[in-house]
Order: sequence, then structure tokens, then C-alpha cells
Amino acid sequence: MNERWTPHATVATIVEQDGKFLMVEEIALGEQVINQPAGHIEPGETVVDAAVRETLEETGWHVEPEGLVGLYIYTAPANNITYHRYCLFGRAIRYDENAPLDDGIIGPKWMTIDELRASDALRSRMVLTCAEDYLSGKRFPLSVIIEHS
Repeated sequence: MNERWTPHATVATIVEQDGKFLMVEEIALGEQVINQPAGHIEPGETVVDAAVRETLEETGWHVEPEGLVGLYIYTAPANNITYHRYCLFGRAIRYDENAPLDDGIIGPKWMTIDELRASDALRSRMVLTCAEDYLSGKRFPLSVIIEHS
């Protein structure tokens, strides 16, 4: 019997403020990497709720999603898992310095696009692609995401 292919549904959040992007320094597969606030969508959770939760859990920032940059599909060579990433964009509301951060998270880091382009520590190609797409104006209303319960 063939094994069923099951992609992993994830979210990522683009938050730009004063020409810098809210990023996360984290440990992945034993390496220190840079990523957008991102993670898996939990059962029963909407895409928007997942983006808000993941951003808070990884950076301490409360955010308000405003739209969708795009849907990105990537198969990671390290584990051969295919990720379907909903990349949302939003605005920073407030920082909670006492918010507990997820295991493996070093903390938030604000970076310019040039710093992202120059980094050799991006978690995947999707990190820079999402930021570049956002800057190029790829933005869709949240209403393009239809979720039936």
C-alpha cells in the first residue's frame, strides 16, 4: 500500500516597520537560522489565528494581519517534507517583553531587506522570497482565504 502524501500547512507573517522586517532567530536542526515568525497551523485554527499566535509565541509581538502575500510550496531537502506556507502581512500592535517564547527560539530581530539578502542563515528560500514579494507589491485581501468549518 502506498503511503499518503501529506503536506504540512504553515503560516508566516511579514511585519515591516521603519524599513525593517520582524524576523526570528531560532535553532533548526542544530543550526542558528533566521525566519519570519512562522509555524504549523493547529487543528481547528484559522490561518489568521495561526499567524497571530505564531508571531506572539516566537517574537513577543502582538500583530494584526492585514492581507495575504501568497501561498508558497517548498520541499525541504533536509527532511523531504513539503510545506504549504500561507504568508500573511500585518502590522505590529505592541511588544510584550514578558511573553514566553517557544523552545528553540532565540528571539526577535529587526532586519532590513539588504541584511536579509546578505544573510547566509535563512531557514529556507521562502524567507527571502516572501519578503521580496511583499516589497514588490504582491498583496491580496484576507478575504481570498475561504475557510469552511
